[in-house]
Amino acid sequence: MTARDRILSAIRTALGPGKPPAQIAAEAAALLDPAGIARPHLVAPALPDAFALKATALGTTIDRITALADLPQAMARYLDAHGLPARFAMQPAPELAALDWEGLAPHQGTAPDEPTALGLALCGIAESGSLVIHSGPDNPILMSFLPLHHVAVLRESTLLPYLEDYAARLSAQAVPRNAILITGPSGTTDIEGSYVRGAHGPGFLHVILIADAGTEPG
Repeated sequence: MTARDRILSAIRTALGPGKPPAQIAAEAAALLDPAGIARPHLVAPALPDAFALKATALGTTIDRITALADLPQAMARYLDAHGLPARFAMQPAPELAALDWEGLAPHQGTAPDEPTALGLALCGIAESGSLVIHSGPDNPILMSFLPLHHVAVLRESTLLPYLEDYAARLSAQAVPRNAILITGPSGTTDIEGSYVRGAHGPGFLHVILIADAGTEPG
């Protein structure tokens, strides 16, 4: 018997007989029951409040409206507050195009130096204050990366408590070419520990939360 065989034999003896598969399965189930014991408590009981608290803690700004029809006024408020031009890039989604944009000038296409872009988020994650955006024919992915100011429309009805809830949802549908999770505005402290805003994407992230229970965007 080689030294290797002696070592393995000693290990087998110390471990004793293996557990039957049924016992292993029962022990695994016990560890996962209830699943909630492994999840942190949300910072607020209501998903919209939990999302808003986590998002603002990361530098995201929040505006809350009651219906999609109020979006142009909310967009105008944001542009005015930041001294931005009325012209901005907008996702070519039918529900956005159908709104009354009088006094504003949304356009399709995103220039490399685009100041502001407006688009729809697929859903939000209350645990982390994250947005989920999927690319598609009516959602150019560069809108989430090129502009200095990224304004995202998020329906409260699409909020999910935890990241794994989004993973479960994604597994039940066609996987997009790009699935993006955005948690706060872009920033880095890589250079001498100094915070630089907008280093890898938009320096400002603004979320307009819609309280209605209409059709999910995206």
